[in-house]
Amino acid sequence: MSLRAVPRGPLGLRSSCTAPRSAPAFPRRNIAQSSRRSKPTNTTNKAQDKAASANGERKKPKDYLDKGSERDERPFHFQMWDSVTARVQRERERQDRMVTKMISNPRRRVGPLVLTILSGITGYYFGQLIPDDPPTTSTTKLEDTNPPPHDASRPTLEAAWVDFRDIVGQDNISMTRAELEAHSGSSWSSHPSNPEQIPFCVVKPASTEEVSAIMKVCHERRIPVTPYSGGTSLEGHFAPTRGGICIDFSRMDKILKLHADDLDVVVQPAVGWEHLNEVLAQQNLFFPPDPGPGAQIGGMVGTGCSGTNAYRYGTMKDWVLSLTVVLADGTIIKTRQRPRKSSAGYDLTRMFIGSEGTLGLITEATLKVTVKPQTTSVAVCAFKSVRDAANCVFKVVGAGVPIAAIEILDDVQMACINDAGTTSKRWEEAPTLFFKFAGTPSSVTEQVAQVQKLASKSGSQSFEFAKSEQEKEELWSARKEALWSVMAKSKEGEHVWTTDVAVPISRLADIIEETKENIKKSGLTGSIVGHVGDGNFHSVLLYNPSQKSIAERVVHRMVKRAIEMEGTATGEHGIGLVKRDYLPHELGEETVDAMRRLKLAFDPLCLLNCDKVVRVQMPGKRERVGEW
Repeated sequence: MSLRAVPRGPLGLRSSCTAPRSAPAFPRRNIAQSSRRSKPTNTTNKAQDKAASANGERKKPKDYLDKGSERDERPFHFQMWDSVTARVQRERERQDRMVTKMISNPRRRVGPLVLTILSGITGYYFGQLIPDDPPTTSTTKLEDTNPPPHDASRPTLEAAWVDFRDIVGQDNISMTRAELEAHSGSSWSSHPSNPEQIPFCVVKPASTEEVSAIMKVCHERRIPVTPYSGGTSLEGHFAPTRGGICIDFSRMDKILKLHADDLDVVVQPAVGWEHLNEVLAQQNLFFPPDPGPGAQIGGMVGTGCSGTNAYRYGTMKDWVLSLTVVLADGTIIKTRQRPRKSSAGYDLTRMFIGSEGTLGLITEATLKVTVKPQTTSVAVCAFKSVRDAANCVFKVVGAGVPIAAIEILDDVQMACINDAGTTSKRWEEAPTLFFKFAGTPSSVTEQVAQVQKLASKSGSQSFEFAKSEQEKEELWSARKEALWSVMAKSKEGEHVWTTDVAVPISRLADIIEETKENIKKSGLTGSIVGHVGDGNFHSVLLYNPSQKSIAERVVHRMVKRAIEMEGTATGEHGIGLVKRDYLPHELGEETVDAMRRLKLAFDPLCLLNCDKVVRVQMPGKRERVGEW
């Protein structure tokens, strides 16, 4: 008899009678033999069936669908199919009954819907709590960034205003339109003010702890912050591109402690360098970095400024020992102690210098100071051309004369000073070099003689040096009045664009000549002023709104030319908004990507002075990025 003809028991019976695991498997050979032996039996059964049919006895067919029979003789796969079909049918009937009940009773519809929504929200919430895998690359490309998750909505800012009031007092929060606009830009900035980009309010803390408390509120509510110190920066450094609030450090203007014996001083960020030197002079000390009038320590650290004394004394980074910094989440750190040198850990002090408020807020600075020189003097000499003046600088520097400063003012600049009438002296309207000497009386006399000789060999038309303190102040005042004298010539509706570059000193004459030629061809009023002892010079342009594109082209050629000469887009003004797209050309995309990663490491939410120095978001469709 064939195995296929052997009746099978019900599923439940067969599962309960399953052979134990230890039972030996039925040999395949025996199955085949049994199959061969069963053939005659099948033939006999078929003959019997035919005989019964001939006698009129009709054999009753097997009822495979007879579920009530004592034994279901259907094949196993038939039983399985019927079982699954029955289960699916019962589930459909159950679902149909539930739908019918929900339709007939609206209240039953709301429950499952609410439950589904709550389940989705809960799942999303807990899903967000799972941290993303940390990036494994050392840099962050611009295309890999996401828009900063800021919340500068009015309800959020109004709620935060209450917190700010509790921290600094209502009198130290300003929301007047005039003050908000004053903290958004200036008439001397090369980045034009945008009426739509103003802060919600100006908050004025008085201590490091208050700054920390403000930042904790902003971090919790994701409010962008723009720091503000003296407001003398030129490249759009304090433009509130993301709205939010402005932190004004004007109340933090104290000289905290002077260590005269150690030659250092601890100050708050709103201390002006001019005021600091007035106090230090009482101890026969001075602080060398001397940028434009009105500059304050916080901004000077932020831009890494220098000034006229940079040739001899170096830039701001050379005069900062330690910084107290409030980070984006309100954490307070101190980068160093007070020794003159240290090799302990990373040099965070230098990292924050020149960061333009994008990595942290400077609330205290420990500065080096030095003893005032015994004698100082000033000399002025005029030349026929800018190239002659630049060649004289190259010779003086090459001779190793230890002078304190070398400044250049071109013929246009000297004419502006005469027209402004801010000095009592009438100047020769020709390219002019200003020299500052410092040291002992004998050394100063020797330096003056050396420079006079070198200037004569370079074709100087005149050479005048100060014989008294009054003459020294008078001669040097012309240099300090350079920017303001050009602004005095502006007509109604005109703007001023001040920019700077720096090149290796051997290329100084080339770039100054080419820049002057471009300015002349443009038809704009523009002058050249520079700290040429270290290859750094400035261009000051006047333009009206219709001439803005012309001014942009002049500045672009000047910056591009400096970078192609292995120079820099800015020697001391900083990057801000105006020059951030020149960084990849000067330093390379990979270096800028590393800077971007540094920014995101210290300020993951991009709350601090967002959009300055490096981009943290792809430019929008309306934002124009100039071609190289």
